Amino acid sequence: MSDLEAPLRPKRKKIWVDYLVKLRWIIVVFVVLPISFTLYFLIYLGDVRSEMKSFKQRQKEHDENVKKVVKRLKERNPKRDGLVCTARKPWIAVGMRNVDYKRARHFEVDLSEFRNILEVDKENMIARVEPLVNMGQITRVTVPMNLALAVVAELDDLTVGGLINGYGIEGSSHIYGLFSDTVVAYEIVLADGRVVRATKDNEYSDLFYAIPWSQGTLGLLVSAEIKLIPIKEYMKLTYKPVVGNLKDLAQAYLDSFAPRDGDQDNPEKVPDFVETMIYSPTRGVCMTGKYASKEEAKKKGNVTNNVGWWFKPWFYQHAEKALKKGEFVEYIPTRDYYHRHTRCLYWEGKLILPFADQWWFRFLFGWMMPPKVSLLKATQGEAIRNYYHEMHVIQDMLVPLYKVGDALEWVHNEMEVYPIWLCPHRMFKLPLKTMVYPEPGFEVHHRQGDTHYAQMYTDVGVYYAPGPVLRGEVFDGAEAVRRMENWLIENHGFQPQYAVSELTEKNFWRMFDASLYEHCRKKYGAVGTFMSVYYKSKKGRKTEKEVQDAEQAHLETAYAEAD
Repeated sequence: MSDLEAPLRPKRKKIWVDYLVKLRWIIVVFVVLPISFTLYFLIYLGDVRSEMKSFKQRQKEHDENVKKVVKRLKERNPKRDGLVCTARKPWIAVGMRNVDYKRARHFEVDLSEFRNILEVDKENMIARVEPLVNMGQITRVTVPMNLALAVVAELDDLTVGGLINGYGIEGSSHIYGLFSDTVVAYEIVLADGRVVRATKDNEYSDLFYAIPWSQGTLGLLVSAEIKLIPIKEYMKLTYKPVVGNLKDLAQAYLDSFAPRDGDQDNPEKVPDFVETMIYSPTRGVCMTGKYASKEEAKKKGNVTNNVGWWFKPWFYQHAEKALKKGEFVEYIPTRDYYHRHTRCLYWEGKLILPFADQWWFRFLFGWMMPPKVSLLKATQGEAIRNYYHEMHVIQDMLVPLYKVGDALEWVHNEMEVYPIWLCPHRMFKLPLKTMVYPEPGFEVHHRQGDTHYAQMYTDVGVYYAPGPVLRGEVFDGAEAVRRMENWLIENHGFQPQYAVSELTEKNFWRMFDASLYEHCRKKYGAVGTFMSVYYKSKKGRKTEKEVQDAEQAHLETAYAEAD
């Protein structure tokens, strides 16, 4: 059997949940979509109302809301109340990880008012925003100014707080790094109620570097100052088909944005945006984008494509056309390009609504897409939720660029999921060792894509039902994720914790570095107030004993440290 030949698996006997999942489209079409559209519209009206206020008024409201957070924290009795977390309902989070820690005893702090853009500073190229500002909201404000965040995550609903405390990436990350790498300053409410501003060069620099990936377990983020960049009205996008084995596809992906001569910082050789979609073990499409002016886009002979219109083909299917028609170029309005995967939720929309990509549905009902992920979670129930954990994969594998080919082969052999999304990002060499960090000594190897100050990584996005599930065969989703996590640990890779994780605590800290994180938890009083990042990410409901053990263990550690 060849390395890429799928192993033979026995057929799986269908159970009642299979039929429930198959008919779920009824609930989605008649309940989830109308409510989603209504919520989107109401949120839009709220955003417009916020934008009508002066920056001064927004700042005044912000200061008042911060005082409420401080007051609420000081009301907590450590001997009686649980560990602190936000009051947001578990199903509202966009991530697929179960927010099981909120099903156990905890102390809630309401951050729901923190959804304003506080300032757009054109002179210093900084946007100061609150944590519940989402990507759709901020691009609606900045793109007309020919400005944008350096990294704009693709889905509209992704929030600044989630992208900072968790994980955020986009096609520009091969230049600017992850979303958190573009943050200039954090405003944090610490466990004792102090409000501090952390930057990379002030007295809270250790906290500044520890915040990313900490899942809000060091303090409560109430605003962030984020880098802006100048942009143009259109994205000139080149679609290039590639064929060959998975290693060939991986090399074509590298060559699409990483010059072989190592000139990685040359804008003439490196595109502004990069992504690749692998459609099968032998076919893929590499896409590279360059910002372009409206004048250039409208020149005679150039093709423009407003991919954001509700009736347009889903983006991943549109890109796949390159495999038949060959390489082609088109100009897409910049904001449409930023949110190109929103309507179809990458390709997850095909599983949720199998007919939603058809022309008649797009034309008649496409204006209601996408369904809000939070509502999909709220209406799925425990049985369907567990089914998806076993029979479905939504994972991102962050791997060194030179190991992308190995990662693609691993995914094919173990999960057989297609399409696969590839998006590169820099992993910077920082003054302090953070939870995620480049391979030691990477700079001496001079590998393709690397520089002396950053190692190039890639997000291998694996989102869909595995091949065995689609064929009706036995598939153990939990075991597959465990093997994926072990592979990542062995290959200096990382797993974003928005996803369902099977990591034990020991393996969690084999994958991530704990030193700076634990240092800041003790230094800034998070121990005994905020839950640990592993406890927060851990799969499964927390029993009362687990809650008590976690609280007591951390309290004892904190008191011992104080003594």
